[in-house]
Amino acid sequence: MDGQRREDIYAGLTVDIVLKKDQRTGTLTRGVVQDILTSSAFHSRGIKVRLTSGEVGRVQNILGRE
Repeated sequence: MDGQRREDIYAGLTVDIVLKKDQRTGTLTRGVVQDILTSSAFHSRGIKVRLTSGEVGRVQNILGRE
């Protein structure tokens, strides 16, 4: 799954996100979803989430439940 649909993402899910500062390079950060920040059902660049580490970015890959 690619992280563009809000219905696929929930708290506790392990995901790869791209941080704002890493958008040019595409460097991914792995973590566990704490909050979903995008309110719309779909976003072409990925649903924005906050990880348990406090980092905020857009979901690129969904890896599964921790």
